[in-house]
Amino acid sequence: MSFTNFLETEILDHVFAGAAYTAPSQHYLALYTAAPGEAAGGTELSGSAYVRKAVNFATSGATTSNNAAIEFPTATGSWGTVTHVGVFDAETSGNLMAYATLSSSKAIATGDVFRVPSGDLDITLN
Repeated sequence: MSFTNFLETEILDHVFAGAAYTAPSQHYLALYTAAPGEAAGGTELSGSAYVRKAVNFATSGATTSNNAAIEFPTATGSWGTVTHVGVFDAETSGNLMAYATLSSSKAIATGDVFRVPSGDLDITLN
């Protein structure tokens, strides 16, 4: 995953300029049909029972990964083709912190459920 400009600035300010930064108490995974980028943007899903899902991470070395499966609600209509994911600091609105392109896009039709197995959402620094 890539960090957004927002998170990069927060980290640099905190580590090198001594500015206070309070990490969010909860992170949320968002799904996209068009790519977000360094300045956020993209097209996040909406409607048809879509909501961002809470995600918790466990860190080992230079990688943090989701420590439990993430399951979105059953789609009540077509969500389109999910191509990207993003991690936010809030369930609605908030700041996009990191984003990535899925290794395989996934079309979500009525009745489908989008799942991310435990340990499959990795954020790595190197």
